[in-house]
Amino acid sequence: MTSAFYIAFEGIEGCGKSTQSRSLVESLRADGLTVTATRETGGTDIGLRIRDVLHDTANTHLDPVAEALLIAGDRAQHRAEVLAPALARGEHVVSDRSVYSTLAYQGYGRQLPLSTVRAVNDWALDSRWPDLVVLLDVPHDHAMSRLAHRDLDRFERENDDFFRRVRDGFHHMGSEDPSRWCVIDGTGDPASIANVVRDAVRERLGI
Repeated sequence: MTSAFYIAFEGIEGCGKSTQSRSLVESLRADGLTVTATRETGGTDIGLRIRDVLHDTANTHLDPVAEALLIAGDRAQHRAEVLAPALARGEHVVSDRSVYSTLAYQGYGRQLPLSTVRAVNDWALDSRWPDLVVLLDVPHDHAMSRLAHRDLDRFERENDDFFRRVRDGFHHMGSEDPSRWCVIDGTGDPASIANVVRDAVRERLGI
């Protein structure tokens, strides 16, 4: 039996994570694999309440440390309720965002101490980090053009400098751990990107 893998999609707002994570789930299920599809934040009922606070544009005064701890709380609940049980059942897990978003957004973006952010979230995860990270890389202006049709949430309203730090953070983490990270150009046609993602996941994980 194939080992259960934890696959995470990462990138800045508007990079196509949600679309591509759904496409991969459909592809793996079509291959006869059992897959749990989830997301962070908001992958549980409790997490949805936390997500509402985090994304509410009225919460302009939310302290960066409080923000990071709320996200870690969501992650701990998600690990206990979704991630750990699914992997224990032998199911692959495909998540729209993961702990690496916290390192990128709250660590690099908000400029909180990376060692502290990493330690708190390692505790929340019980040290169960993703086996493979698919980073969909797009420039911020390209990503924002995809979001032009909707009201932006609290994170999506951040400025260019913030997203430059976040994107640089993702790239730095990927370069430090290339065996775990797969960086894919996210600016093309969604169907073509889905094919590249599917092939890369199959090659990296043998599924």
